[in-house]
Parts: sequence; C-alpha cells; structure tokens
Amino acid sequence: MDLATLIGLLCSFSLVLMGMLMGEGDMTDKFMTFVDIPSVAIVLGGTFGATLTSTPLGGVANLGKIVKNAFFAKPIDIKIVIDQFIDFANRARREGILSLEGAVNAIGDDYLRKGMQLTVDGLEPQVIEEILNGEIENLENRHQAGIDLINALATFAPALGMIGTVIGLVAMLKNLDDPSAIGPAMAVALVTTFYGAILANLVFIPVANKLKTRSSEEVQLREMQLQGILAIAKGENPRLIQEKLNSFQPPKQRKAT
Repeated sequence: MDLATLIGLLCSFSLVLMGMLMGEGDMTDKFMTFVDIPSVAIVLGGTFGATLTSTPLGGVANLGKIVKNAFFAKPIDIKIVIDQFIDFANRARREGILSLEGAVNAIGDDYLRKGMQLTVDGLEPQVIEEILNGEIENLENRHQAGIDLINALATFAPALGMIGTVIGLVAMLKNLDDPSAIGPAMAVALVTTFYGAILANLVFIPVANKLKTRSSEEVQLREMQLQGILAIAKGENPRLIQEKLNSFQPPKQRKAT
C-alpha cells in the first residue's frame, strides 16, 4: 500500500468534510444538504458514459487494475539491482557467459530475465538493445493509455457537473411560481458542480499524476537494467558496470553502494 496516496485522499476528503459540517446545527442535516441522488447519477453516470464513448471497452474494463497501481506498488531497491548485475558480471568474467543460464531461469523480473537470456544466447548487443528498447516503448504506451483514461475521467467529471448545474437552473427557472420546487432544483444545480469538482481535483487528477510518477520510475529501472545487460553482453569490467549503474541513483545513495 502506498501510504502517500492513502494519506493524501484521507486528508483532502477529511478537510472537505470538515468544511461541510462547520457551523451551527445538526451535523446529519448539514451533511444531508450535500447529498442529492439525481446529482450523483448525472455526474457519475455521465462521466463514465462519456469515458466509455471516448475509450475502447478493453481500456475501461482495466480501470480497476489501473487505479490499483496508484495505491499498490512494490518499492524498488536500486542497490539490490546493482548488486545483482555485479554478481552476474563477476560470474560471466570468471566462468563465461553460459554459466549464467541457471541464474537467468531463476530471475523473477520478466524484462530482466528476457534480456539476460538474450545475452546468454549470444545475440549481438545492438540486437539486444533494439529488442529491449521496444519492450520499454511498449511499456510506456501501456502506461500512457492508463493515464489517459484517468485524465478523461478528470475532464468529464467537472463538465458533467456543469451540465447538472444547467439542468437544475432550467428546472428552477421553469418553476419560479412554485417556491417548493426552487429548493430541490437549486440543490441539483449547485451540488452537481460540487461533485464534479471533488471527483476531478481530489481523485482523478491526483491518481493520474501518481500513475505518471510510477511510470517514470519503472521506465528508469528498465533503462538501468538495459545498460547493465548490454555491459555484460559486451564483457565489460564489473567495476565499470557498477559505475554506470550508479549514475541512475541520487548522489547520496550512490555513496552507500
């Protein structure tokens, strides 16, 4: 669980809720002032309907998995990755590249296992680089598709809130001669805008930004692994490989390696 994402959502919604409940009067009544079922239907239904219209069904079907990536991510210890490459390089230098075949089969990371297998198979470094760069490009494209989906939700939510406002205002103006109808219509007009703004600015946009950060981190890891794989394929000195991979770390962490 990514605590930053969870704490951010809890903090933002708690402060909004606090603002809703401020002032005198019964808290339940004040809370229910902001609850309007037609407004929920307009914003949520309209947002997801518009997203379905603009996005392939397969992409929307993966929405749960995409959002999950913002909350759950395995921390990456770069030092462990570097140590793994140094071990590979030392073994290849002492016993030959074919000695790595057993270790390659035990690698859990699909990208790293594929790159090291290509190296053990004796492919030219240029060919390995082309294949693995293609993997990175496809990874970025998949991530961007997920980010675009969340950004679409962030775009449509406020727009549907405005549509709900227009609906409420039309209903209100149509029934000005009936005072009892003005209140519910005004509630729809204002609360839908509130719902759209909340969803866009407290949920969808932050989640999209977190996914963008996650993508950058994973791409950087893949690029570092690529450099390590190519260095082993070229038979470079383990110390040189360590220096190359250290460049992917912040200076303070680099010293501890």
